[in-house]
Amino acid sequence: MKTIDQLDLAGRRVFIRVDFNVPLDGEQVTENSRIVNALPTVRHALSAGARVILASHLGRPKGEAKPELSLEPVAAELARLLGRPVTMAPDCVGSEVAAMVGAMKDGDLLLLENLRFHAEEEKNDPKFATQLAELADVYVNDAFGTAHRAHASTAGIAGHVSEVAAGFLMQREIGALAGLLESPASPFVAIVGGAKVSDKIQLLTNLLDRVDSILIGGAMAYTLLKAQGHEVGISRVEEDKLELATSLLADAKAKKVAIELPSDHVAATEFTEDAEAVSVDSIDIGADLMGLDVGPATRHRYTKAITAASTVLWNGPMGVFEWERFAAGTMAVAKAVADSGAMSVVGGGDSVAALVKSGRSDDITHVSTGGGASLEFLEGRTLPGIAALEVAGG
Repeated sequence: MKTIDQLDLAGRRVFIRVDFNVPLDGEQVTENSRIVNALPTVRHALSAGARVILASHLGRPKGEAKPELSLEPVAAELARLLGRPVTMAPDCVGSEVAAMVGAMKDGDLLLLENLRFHAEEEKNDPKFATQLAELADVYVNDAFGTAHRAHASTAGIAGHVSEVAAGFLMQREIGALAGLLESPASPFVAIVGGAKVSDKIQLLTNLLDRVDSILIGGAMAYTLLKAQGHEVGISRVEEDKLELATSLLADAKAKKVAIELPSDHVAATEFTEDAEAVSVDSIDIGADLMGLDVGPATRHRYTKAITAASTVLWNGPMGVFEWERFAAGTMAVAKAVADSGAMSVVGGGDSVAALVKSGRSDDITHVSTGGGASLEFLEGRTLPGIAALEVAGG
């Protein structure tokens, strides 16, 4: 797969698919990290003398042009970050857009309007993909967060442009995640949390051939504990996945991978933010309680395992970290990963949010920008956005 720095961009129309799906409050961008992450690729193309055309989706307009989901606030924030004007197109295809692209000069920058204002984008409509491709001499995908979607701007377009490449963000993501699967330094410890075993079963199965141990947290831990015969009270359990959980535990044992589960808990009688936090100092939970976080003994044990690791992957919180009474387990993991000398990768929306809350994001080797995309990559799946670059690039 080629990368953008391997191409001659001078004087060429370079269509860069970015991920500017950022939160807005009216006309203000409230969190700009996705824009910031795209800046190295954008700046490289501009400094190389390209005519840069940026394309992104924003929200879920479902094929309708909705003013509240316009990328105009993004254009303003991008202009602020770059310290230069950003021209905003009224649409992403059509004669007016084509004319604007035709009038561009070397070093100009144009941001297209929300791709998802057209239903054809998510349908990967061939005609729509061709219309986008007609704007470009070079196609660059730097939107790792949408690489698991086979959309017109992430997959279909690549086959209609003569040269394609990955942007710097895409390159970093693939390098970090592929490194976990192909050549991780041992001991390799994975920390996996979340609500459901079924959501993470493919990840867990794919990791069993690569990791030394897996530290489990979140509600999914209670399905696994119940599968082992423990009492879990009224904790969330996937009753129809107990057999699956039993099979996973057996596979891990056969492959000599330690599956670590909570040995104590922070529980409550109801799932509410102001519920009283009850310490449970045993692996079993009383009949009227639900586990909402891992307890101090588990936090200590998990921290010790993370500290001894050479490679760490973290995907999923240890509890309901959004509520302060049940956040200690997740914050302890964030601190342990940040303090470790390991090559550390954090992926998944909740894990990244928890890391941001902890204030330790800068102490992680790689924080993935794509929750769903990183999960599918680590599950061993083929991501359409990456496959399109590989096929089109030869």
